This record gives sequence, C-alpha cells and structure tokens, in this order.
Amino acid sequence: MKMKILGIIPARYGSSRFPGKPLADICGKPMIVRVLERARMSQSLDDVIVATDDERIHQCVKSHGGNSVMTDSNLPNGTARCEQALRIYGGEFDAVINIQGDEPLLDPLMIDEVCELLKDNYCATLCRELNDDSANPNIVKAVMTLDGKALYFSRSLIPFNRTKINVPVYQHIGIYGYSVEFLRKYVGLSDTPLSTAESLEQLKILEHGYTIRIKATDSRHEVIGVDTPEDLERVRRIIEGNEGI
Repeated sequence: MKMKILGIIPARYGSSRFPGKPLADICGKPMIVRVLERARMSQSLDDVIVATDDERIHQCVKSHGGNSVMTDSNLPNGTARCEQALRIYGGEFDAVINIQGDEPLLDPLMIDEVCELLKDNYCATLCRELNDDSANPNIVKAVMTLDGKALYFSRSLIPFNRTKINVPVYQHIGIYGYSVEFLRKYVGLSDTPLSTAESLEQLKILEHGYTIRIKATDSRHEVIGVDTPEDLERVRRIIEGNEGI
C-alpha cells in the first residue's frame, strides 16, 4: 500500500546568521514561497506545509496559497518543529519529509528519492559528491558504509585523505525523511556530545545507536543553502539566468 507522506518546511525568523531570511526577496518572491513551490512539485508528497514560529512568515505563506502552522518559538531544532507541526496539522500520515527552508533551488527529485528510501527505512537522507569548498564549515560533509548507512556527519573535512587515494568527499543534503513512529521517538532522545559540539541535529540519531540510510542523489541540480546575504545574491543570479527555476 502506498505510504502517505507529509512534507514539512521548518522556517524560523530569528536566524542568528541571517535574521528574517525566509522572507528575503528572490527575484520577486520570498524565499520560503520559492521553497514551498519547489516542494509541491514532488511526485511523492501527499501534502506540504510550512512550520514557523513567526506570524509574518505564517501570513506570507497563506497569502501565497500555502498551508502553514504556528509552532513554539523555543523548540530546539527543525525536526522538533516538524513533529509539533504534524501534531497540530493532524491527518493520517505514515512518514514526514523535513525540507530545509533555506534551499530555494531545491530539486523535487531529491524529495522523491528520500521518499523512496523510506519504504524500507525509518530514517533517510541524501548526499552528493563535493568537488570544491570542502573546507567551508557551512557545508556539512558525510561518510557512509559500503551499503549506504551514515557513519558520521561533520562541518570539518571528512575523510582526511592521508594516503591520497581516490576517495570522494560527500556533501550532506539537508532533506530528512522519518517514519512518523521514529519522528516521535526522535524528539524524546536526550542531547548528545557530538551533536552539540558540531551543532548538527542528525548526529543525535547516530549517537543513540539508530541508523540513517543515506544515498548519493541522482539529481544534477546545484544545492545552495542560503546562510548569508552573499549566498542569497548567488541564488538570485542563478534564478535570474534560469527563468524556469
């Protein structure tokens, strides 16, 4: 039987590095609206909502015909916001896709890939080979087992290629899929040393002994997370040059 899957886009106004970025204009549309439009192109999602803690974002989404729910402002991370949004929104869903609200160039194919992985896994995500900018701490790197289970995620370069063999560096793509059962379990897990040190919430899953299925995406789209005003300008230039995006 087909899984029923809800896409949720967490969106906070008070980003420490870039306050208000969900509402930043990108060629005539707020960033959160562009992400929502891209997510709706997925062939696998039954519904898509925005989960926010800010009335301005909430009203912006609604004014563009989207669904949005208001969540607590004190939640520790985007996954906890997704879990609360699921409870508020209601409905009978089997799985949730946590979609980053700061990736306006999102390829809907990536969402479909994560949904496919969830048929046989309770937690899944994506990566892609990284050819440059590997030292940038805003670009999270991933290493995995030979059969596609995540070993570790880091803001540092991993692996350190001491022997100079031909080994790829993978960039983590921040789309997460969870079965509803595991999502509810996740929010009850205690904080862990590595997840706190790296400020990477997915490490909590690994530190508690659970498995994250990870796959190198088939998408050729460039993945750019908007962490700074400079990133925003880069995305604007790309969209201005590609009217179809």
